[in-house]
Amino acid sequence: MNEPALRLEAIVKTYNRGRPNAVEVLRSVSLSLEAGEVVALVAPSGAGKSTLLHIAGLLDTADAGRVSIAGRDLTQAPDRTRTEARRRDVGFVYQFHHLLPEFSAAENVILPQLANGTGKAAAADRATVLLDRVGLSGRADHRPAALSGGEQQRVAFCRALANAPRILLADEPTGNLDPATSDVVFDVLLELVRDTGLSALIATHNPDLAARMDRTVRLEDGTLI
Repeated sequence: MNEPALRLEAIVKTYNRGRPNAVEVLRSVSLSLEAGEVVALVAPSGAGKSTLLHIAGLLDTADAGRVSIAGRDLTQAPDRTRTEARRRDVGFVYQFHHLLPEFSAAENVILPQLANGTGKAAAADRATVLLDRVGLSGRADHRPAALSGGEQQRVAFCRALANAPRILLADEPTGNLDPATSDVVFDVLLELVRDTGLSALIATHNPDLAARMDRTVRLEDGTLI
């Protein structure tokens, strides 16, 4: 039996532990993400969805519980091992694109590959393929300031997929875009995910976008529904 791409088991996270103003953000949250599955994470602002995504992507640690990727328990792994696993297995997309302004679209997709040990020629080839798939082959040499908001976010998608991760974690990936652009850009993201066989956990406030994914989980009062 194949292991889930991502497994979260009884995740607990409390801010200001031991203080009168302690806030329990996540209360024994468990979630499995199967290979190729696209799951919507719906939650009101401040409910802890970003915290959950950061723990799932090994950017933050839980106070209790386990995080496993492809059957490998990384909960207590040393920082170097977690960094290597994150670089290899996880792609992140945020509400704001966070592209490096001094580099072109292509260079923004090439750089994470170089950091992962890919050669320059192979990294450039993959950047070309990814940008072409999102309709930006003619914009590869443009810097972020010369791109529209929707184009910038599509470059961010390519950057997230540059190292061919197992898992994509996206935090309101179209939240900064107008509704019409949001629909177009989300179509691009969903097509990319489906074509590459990625597993994806995508946080969104938009019920129409959530309905297009395989299933929806809701984070309320620190627990998943």
